[in-house]
Amino acid sequence: NSGIVCLLRPLLLDVVPSIRQTAALALGRLADYDVDLAEAVVKAGILPQLIGALPEENRHYKKTAAFVLRAIAKHSPQLAQAIVQCGALEMLVICLEDFDPGVKEGASWAFGYIARHNPELSQAVVDAGAVPLLVLCIQEPEIALKRIAASTLSDISKHSPELAQTVVDAGAIAHLAQMILNPDAKLKRQVLSALSQIAKHSVDLAELVVEAEIFPVVLTCLKDSDEYVKKNGATLIREIAKHTPELSQLIVNSGGVAAVIDCIGSCRGTVRLPGIMTLGYVAAHSEDLSMAVIVSKGIPPLCVCLIEEHEDHIKAAAAWALGQIGRHTAEHARHVAVANVLPTLLDIYVDTRSSEDLKMKATLKNILQKCTYLPALEPLLHEAPLNIMKHIIGQFSKVLPHDSKARRLFVTTGGLKKVQEIKAEPGSLLQEYINTINNCYPEEIVR
Repeated sequence: NSGIVCLLRPLLLDVVPSIRQTAALALGRLADYDVDLAEAVVKAGILPQLIGALPEENRHYKKTAAFVLRAIAKHSPQLAQAIVQCGALEMLVICLEDFDPGVKEGASWAFGYIARHNPELSQAVVDAGAVPLLVLCIQEPEIALKRIAASTLSDISKHSPELAQTVVDAGAIAHLAQMILNPDAKLKRQVLSALSQIAKHSVDLAELVVEAEIFPVVLTCLKDSDEYVKKNGATLIREIAKHTPELSQLIVNSGGVAAVIDCIGSCRGTVRLPGIMTLGYVAAHSEDLSMAVIVSKGIPPLCVCLIEEHEDHIKAAAAWALGQIGRHTAEHARHVAVANVLPTLLDIYVDTRSSEDLKMKATLKNILQKCTYLPALEPLLHEAPLNIMKHIIGQFSKVLPHDSKARRLFVTTGGLKKVQEIKAEPGSLLQEYINTINNCYPEEIVR
């Protein structure tokens, strides 16, 4: 309000280097504070002055100039675009080639804040020639520089297969894969994130990541004391598992499923989410892969998530994963049913506080349509709403005609009585199921 931004502008051209640098630092801190101040700095025409003589400036000024650019770019795509338009990317590339690690770090950081917004800005960073230099930065000895460069490569890769491919073509995967075992947790987070952002786009890119021999090394990350390392490690495995049965099989063969299950059991909240999704993706591919999840005892921790977690989206993911495990055959469905998960899902389904997405996942139509394990279905008969009841009664109508023991139990537990109470529309599928069940018994028992 006092017009300070305009007063700082001429100081960027002062003859004393420390005054130029301190003026830039002041502008950076103002721009960093909020979007309005960042816009004020851009509108005051400061950017061309800031970067005009950058190649001749000392390392302190270069670092500070990169900070100003980052502080402006972080707020919005429009402000990041203003930085691109004033020719700052070429200057940042010069900073990336500097001998001083701090200057490289500042430039990497600014590139990351520009690239993260959208594919167009990310492409501008690529076109400026930053990617090969960032790949050189992750090979430098300084940990801080490695972290920022890996983070920026992640931000570039995330938008599209084409952008991820430019990072791959610059040889990033091999260097990133070597750092999975680095003792620095913050670096591991960024490395795992970058590999995930590359692997997520396509089968080809996922296979390139796998070929860098990340298995079984990446499984150690699932036991890491840092929660974000755990989460990002599980995310990387998820992004690979989702593509093909072959990639999922490779994860199973390397002990990945067991490691993911242990990871789900050892943490809470959103850290669990990628692990839960991984089990769902692996199980979805085929009967054998689903059975691999069952044999590795993957069902109990998913049931625990349904009970322990408070966030609907995490419960929904667990319900979805259980659905993928149980949907293949009656045997798969039986394993889910025996874990006593169906009553929990029913409670979630009828709970008025559950989100629509969670309710949809909790119906578990897949399992109810496959499950012929009647002891697990029996209790649901007395509580389930009509739309779920239809699936349950459908299963009873399949099993009861061929199983005399089940027929006896169905009467003594009150199942048959419950069926008589259901008001089904004449000629409907539900009415057909009820008729099939009634035909299994003498008329006087039905009456």
